[in-house]
Amino acid sequence: ACTEQALVNTNINNNRAERAIKPFLIGWKNWVFCNTPRAAKATAMRYSIIETAKANDLFIDSYLHFCLDELANKPDNVDHLLPWHVKHS
Repeated sequence: ACTEQALVNTNINNNRAERAIKPFLIGWKNWVFCNTPRAAKATAMRYSIIETAKANDLFIDSYLHFCLDELANKPDNVDHLLPWHVKHS
């Protein structure tokens, strides 16, 4: 049951939510200054790849280096490059 005392002892803040969306807001500010829709799309894709790698606890530099090396070999399938399929670096 929710009591008045329980409500008084509850720490209500939105710090966690603000921390979660901060990278998105930084990315959004970068997209605003893209000169073309194509540039905005490329920036959004790069941002999405990086944030997904972070969410999967990967080291961003290592992950991007791995992906670029693999893509240079022109693989038929790129599923193995998805962050959740890559071993933690």
